Amino acid sequence: MDKGGNDRRIDYIEIPVTDIERAKGFYGTVFGWSFQDWGNEYSSFSDGRLDGGFMKVDTVTPGGVLVIMYAEDLEATLERVKSAAGKIKRPIFGFPGGRRFHFTDPDGHELGVWSETKE
Repeated sequence: MDKGGNDRRIDYIEIPVTDIERAKGFYGTVFGWSFQDWGNEYSSFSDGRLDGGFMKVDTVTPGGVLVIMYAEDLEATLERVKSAAGKIKRPIFGFPGGRRFHFTDPDGHELGVWSETKE
């Protein structure tokens, strides 16, 4: 079954969290995601392009694949991360064609945010 050209593309991301309401507050504040609860132990999210979910767990083991989001205004997004109690792991740095920073969410997951180089 072809899901609109999504063959071999990331279709869903599941993030283990210890507190679903806190995760929803953080990602809703920083990135404007919307949510749908499925009981007390799961909440799905949508960023308008990609869907995923928060799965309640007792403990989180950070590490693994690095998920990177895009933001047109990198500085404003960095400030939203900080004001929503995220921790900056790597301040804004440049790379060929863009800039990005890394942060940890309240459960300790490290993520990145990138933007194209300003002209």
